[in-house]
Parts: sequence; C-alpha cells; structure tokens
Amino acid sequence: MRLTGPLRAVAVLLLVGLTWLLANTLFGGDGGSSVRHFFTGAGEETTPSEPRPRKYKCGLSAPCPPKHLAFRLVSGAANVIGPKICLEDKMLVSSVKNNVGRGLNVALVNDVSDLLKFLRPIHEGTLVFVASFDDAATKMNEESRRLFEELGSTAVKELAFRDSWVFVGAKGIENKSPFEQRMKNSKSSNKYEGWPESLEMDGCIPLRPPLES
Repeated sequence: MRLTGPLRAVAVLLLVGLTWLLANTLFGGDGGSSVRHFFTGAGEETTPSEPRPRKYKCGLSAPCPPKHLAFRLVSGAANVIGPKICLEDKMLVSSVKNNVGRGLNVALVNDVSDLLKFLRPIHEGTLVFVASFDDAATKMNEESRRLFEELGSTAVKELAFRDSWVFVGAKGIENKSPFEQRMKNSKSSNKYEGWPESLEMDGCIPLRPPLES
C-alpha cells in the first residue's frame, strides 16, 4: 500500500522519533546535545589556553614589597628609539610623552651647565633616575661625573662616547647603587651600526625618609 499526502508525513515523523529514541537509549545522554556535538565538534577535548602572566606596576613580573617603589628604565636604542623611565606605574619619560632628548634624560637634560644646575641642589634622600639616549658622555665633565659618583654610580667614571647607560641613585647614599648598567660602544659587539644595544632594568627601591612619608 502506498502512503500519500498527510499519511506519508505522519509516517516520516514517527520513523524519525523512533530512531531518536533508539539512539538515545543505546548511547545515553541528551540526543540533541549529541547531534550538536557531532556537527560542531564540541564534544572533543580542548586544551585550555594558558593564562597570561600577570604584570604589576611598570610591567614587573612580581609586586614590590611594602614601602618599595617599582621602577623600569630603558635606555634609547641608537638615536632612533627614545628612552623610557617608569616609576610606580607612571611613565615619566618616553617618546610617546614627547619629553625625551639626546644625551642624559634626568627629566630632560642635554647640556652640561644645565646638568650641573640640576644635580647640585638635590636634597638628601632624593632619588635620581637616568637613561641615556644616543650619546650621554661627550658633554660630561669631571664635576658632573663626580656628582653622579656621589649619587652611587660606579660606571659613570668610564662612560664613553655612545655607551648605553641606565642608573638609579640617591643623594646621601652610603654605598654604591645596585641599580646600574652600562653597555660599551664597540664595533665588534654593537647591535646597531655605531651604537650598542638598548639596556633595560627594573626592580624595587626601598623607601627612606623623607620619601617614606
């Protein structure tokens, strides 16, 4: 007997329903879910993506202890990419802020007379952040180097033409600063033509009076 019209439609619906019930009984679970997984592949095991490592103030990989200041210094790259000075997540000096200059970036200093005027009156306990850009040594004289030594620098005596230099010191420091790096300008090891590679340094500086207050 041939089914026609509405009877055929009812028979098809019954057949589909019985097939669904049979599959659900044999394999268990939610039939609709099984069909959806078949087409989408959602039932396959997926490897969760690794969480991104958390960054702290100034991009440090770990937080600073209490009563410490987070900082990051990046010297300039050749005479193209400017330096960066970040303190407590605040960018003090960068090309984006348009406040960098060739030479020593202590705020903005590129002349030895301005540098001396800037360093001489610094008060006891003041932190000094330095990042070089292009050439920081040519205009430095004996007094300016001595003033940086008094701030805790050991590398400033040897700082030469186009050396990269980053430094954190303080007025009244008793020992030499542990926060200092220098990369010599050398034809055999320069990363850029005529300049060494950029230096990057970060860390946590313990607070001392009057900064503590």
